[in-house]
Amino acid sequence: MEIQKGRVVGMHYTLRNEEGEIIDTSEGREPLMFLQGFGNIIPGLESELEGKQLGDALDVVVEPENGYGVRHEQLIQKVPREAFQVDELQVGMQFQAQTEQGPVPIRVVEIEGQEVTIDGNHELAGVRLHFSVSIESVRDASEEELAHGHVH
Repeated sequence: MEIQKGRVVGMHYTLRNEEGEIIDTSEGREPLMFLQGFGNIIPGLESELEGKQLGDALDVVVEPENGYGVRHEQLIQKVPREAFQVDELQVGMQFQAQTEQGPVPIRVVEIEGQEVTIDGNHELAGVRLHFSVSIESVRDASEEELAHGHVH
């Protein structure tokens, strides 16, 4: 069965950065299950999987524009420490900032005294992604999965 829109795909994957360091992997876990054509995975990988079949293995390079986006320097800002309502603030903590465009995920990247640098870019924004993928299963989605836009 071929991967196409409306099919449920199970895949094992290993994601590496340009330096070959593993960022994420499904090794030792169940395959990642997703509904093809519904934006459940990044666009660059989803488009490369179209037409593949059970048992296929492939290496895919996804440019930032088709992955987690390019980095936007304007999403990096310095804010006062008192803007955070937590007792202990640490680098790496993630929050939701309320903006005019709605909630935006941010993470703390630096703390200098009472000044905190936050970044609204995805951690993998601007990163060329290297996926090694093996297709473990392909099946038609149920009507409920199609209606909800994700795997049940």
